[in-house]
Amino acid sequence: MTLPETYNSQLDHIQESPKYKPLPDGQRQAVPFPGYTIITPPAPDNPDNRSFYDDLQTCQQQLSQKFDSQWWVPVPPDSLHLTLADLIWNDAYRDACQDPEFEQKLQGAIAESFSAFQASLIDQPIRWQVLGMIVMTRAIGVCLAPRDEASYEEILQFRRAIYQNPSFRALGIEQQYHFTAHITFGYFGTIPSDLDRNHLNTVLSDFNHQWIDSPQELVIKRAELRKFDDMTNYYREESWPALEF
Repeated sequence: MTLPETYNSQLDHIQESPKYKPLPDGQRQAVPFPGYTIITPPAPDNPDNRSFYDDLQTCQQQLSQKFDSQWWVPVPPDSLHLTLADLIWNDAYRDACQDPEFEQKLQGAIAESFSAFQASLIDQPIRWQVLGMIVMTRAIGVCLAPRDEASYEEILQFRRAIYQNPSFRALGIEQQYHFTAHITFGYFGTIPSDLDRNHLNTVLSDFNHQWIDSPQELVIKRAELRKFDDMTNYYREESWPALEF
């Protein structure tokens, strides 16, 4: 996913993200895209990983300086996070909310999953390391890889505890089994017909070198149920489920 030849193929298939809309002044604005997710605490709420997020925010800023603002929209630096389990979003969320008790049921199901999983926690740090830049169909970010098998297995079992919980499945939410650990830096805007993909490939590959020389590691200590109204902010109430690893 982080090799130059992979970037060439991926950059041929990038698309404008529907999560942002163009404004008359040429800038882009996040559109409503509500839902729930389970994530690690975003940068400001994650002091144990301060140096990790400082490094990523610096990288994101450098990318913003190299990329045209018309075709790449960075997310707010304070919103950077690792998604541990996608839950529900956009039209599916709006449909589910026709049940006035849906959000309460969802929070209850996630609390059940967290409680059940807590009984099997291992007494070992969960460590994931930045592998390099990743190009997705509508976004750019960094890809993470587990530092050891135990770190991978713990997240795998955590996700199973959520998606295989009968209370969660009863809500009719589609189960998301595929997991590519990544932190999104920004989304694609208007893709110009003359986009210099070779230059972009070089830019992305150059960024990867810094993580070879100076590896960046995220220690996953907490998972939280959070809500979002668009792709710029992820928030929670104090009473919502959270899990300490």
